[in-house]
Amino acid sequence: MSTETARATTAGPTGTGSTVAGSTAAGPVAVEARQAAAAVASVSDRGARIVVVAIALAWHTAIALPAVLAARADLAAPAVAAAGWLVVAATGVLAGVRLLRGVPLPAWPLAMLLLVVDAAVFAAAGEGQLFTAANWGWGTLGWFFVLVLWGRRVIGLLALLAAHSLIALVAVLGHGATAPADLARYAMYVYGTLSLPVAVFVGGAVIATLARQRAAAAATAHAMAAEREAAERARRDRRERLALVSGTAEKVLAELADGRADPADPDVQRRCVLAAARLRRLIAESDDVPDPLLHELRAAADLAERSGLPIDLVTIGTPPPLPVEVRRRLVDPPTAALAGARDWARLTVVAGPDEVVVSLVAPDRDGPAGSGPPTACDDGGDDGDGDGDGRVELLHEHDGEIRWTQTRWRR
Repeated sequence: MSTETARATTAGPTGTGSTVAGSTAAGPVAVEARQAAAAVASVSDRGARIVVVAIALAWHTAIALPAVLAARADLAAPAVAAAGWLVVAATGVLAGVRLLRGVPLPAWPLAMLLLVVDAAVFAAAGEGQLFTAANWGWGTLGWFFVLVLWGRRVIGLLALLAAHSLIALVAVLGHGATAPADLARYAMYVYGTLSLPVAVFVGGAVIATLARQRAAAAATAHAMAAEREAAERARRDRRERLALVSGTAEKVLAELADGRADPADPDVQRRCVLAAARLRRLIAESDDVPDPLLHELRAAADLAERSGLPIDLVTIGTPPPLPVEVRRRLVDPPTAALAGARDWARLTVVAGPDEVVVSLVAPDRDGPAGSGPPTACDDGGDDGDGDGDGRVELLHEHDGEIRWTQTRWRR
């Protein structure tokens, strides 16, 4: 008993194992586009966070601390002012670290703590240092309110700054600074020390929002362009494929119509079955089904069964998502062999995450010296030992009794 074995590695139309992207490729593209938009917004927001943390800690260290140390003898309660400075510094470091790491903050408990320190510092400053840099509550606490409320609605920040202004007003009135000049000074202090933190807070939120919107718009345009390109490529490939398959069917029909082909000839019947199987599989390619590969194989098996061939279709495992071109090269050779099968046939699909094997077993009527592997991949592929990517292999064996055709895809 002799055995003939033929192996071939299929490649794409250009010999590089190319694949055709369908409309389903737009799903991952759209997801990646949204992720890119979110990443742009995150980078923009992180830059604003770094600026706020740097301003708050630098102001507290470079301006407030020297002023407290220089005027400690003139403060009403220097120990309270120093302790308040340490509490605010610790709060700022904690908030800054967690803010830069993206860890949520207990915003309102920290805000209440800052308000308590605010009231204590105004009381500890005394009347003589009420409007000096030693009363560091004026210019520092606004930035720390921005730190603890970053990423939240601006109404919360405005509420804290209003409470801060009210505490300052109570301190001014409590120290008897009720002259028009003192009240005007109070108004200027409130405006001068609070307007900049509000501007930075709102500006950071607006910049992050605009960055997200622009990135989302650019990503959407990119996704739409990718969808159009994929759809155009799929339409062009399908049109070329349909023209090739239709040409094969038209040739057989023309020969039958001219009397150059005999309908009773087994070879003519095989050509008709093969053309019908290709048309049937081409139609099945566009169906929206969970398992396109099995759907296309069932279409070929159904056509063979309608022609009177007893066939068993056995499936083991679930095929992973495969490009159209890979599915064609898995299905074409067994379909071509199935068109020439007689008496019976068994079609088997064994699938895993990284490998899919399609096998067809049928009686061998040609004998050991019969034909080689089925030439079903004549649609622009390469059935020889070309320089393709080797992802789909074709194996054909026959020994005079059994003919076995197998295609194998490996990731």
